[in-house]
Amino acid sequence: MKKIIYVLLAIALVSCRKDKQPVTPTVTTIDNVEELHTEWYGSWVGDFEAEEYDQNKDIVYVNKINISIKKITYNDVIAQSIVAGNSRPLSGSFSSPDADGNFVLTEPGDNKYDGTFTFKIKGDTLSGSWTSINKNIPVTKRTFKLVKKQFAYDPELMLPEEGDYVDRYNPKMEKTEVTEDGETYNEALFRQASESVRTINGSTTALKEEGLKNLKKIDLEIIRNTIFARHGYTFKKKSVRQFFDPVEWYVPVSEDVSGDLTDLEKKNIVLLKRFEKYAEDNYDSFGR
Repeated sequence: MKKIIYVLLAIALVSCRKDKQPVTPTVTTIDNVEELHTEWYGSWVGDFEAEEYDQNKDIVYVNKINISIKKITYNDVIAQSIVAGNSRPLSGSFSSPDADGNFVLTEPGDNKYDGTFTFKIKGDTLSGSWTSINKNIPVTKRTFKLVKKQFAYDPELMLPEEGDYVDRYNPKMEKTEVTEDGETYNEALFRQASESVRTINGSTTALKEEGLKNLKKIDLEIIRNTIFARHGYTFKKKSVRQFFDPVEWYVPVSEDVSGDLTDLEKKNIVLLKRFEKYAEDNYDSFGR
């Protein structure tokens, strides 16, 4: 009986606010608390692009971000930002002057990379900007345009055919001689993964030593990290993110997926890391 009374009160409250909110939001009553627009709950994923930054610093212009909305009420919003190996709680306010939703959410501020997210949800798109609290970091503003994407672990997921899988964050500089006048200059050489990163699956197949012993170090690293990517691990190293952020199925959801790994995956990770320790790489010039 109490539940019915609370629902009737919620309907009456929404009716009273029609002059301020012409479009009535979706309301769900859970534990006697009105939760609004539950259809917006979940992960919104896409590019997190640098807009204001120090041009003298080496920065990552684009990272993949997941803004995960967990709860919306008339009083507050609870959400989470997951990007570049960091998972940060978000809290703030929500307003709905029309069918769109406007949000201002802030990270706690105890991390030097925390900031404030200002965005709106319109239709199937969440778009807005992030500004840093600390103005002395290399990137002080980023923009984003995200789409709703549900994370689901799938051991069959593989890296796509497109992409050259060249490690552009760890070049090796090599002197090259110009034969005409004898001058030399430094050329940046990069390591490139082989086709094995698209064909060897460490989540479904028990890997064998004979299948790994001729692989390059970068091959072994990518095959191992693809296991973590399938579980939604958010990578801290930009040299690893370069291979997974562009992948359509990859959704960063957690800083720690160790409890989600299967026994097969754990065994394969141990084997891959053992071979990584002694493997070597070939370097070549690929440009930027």
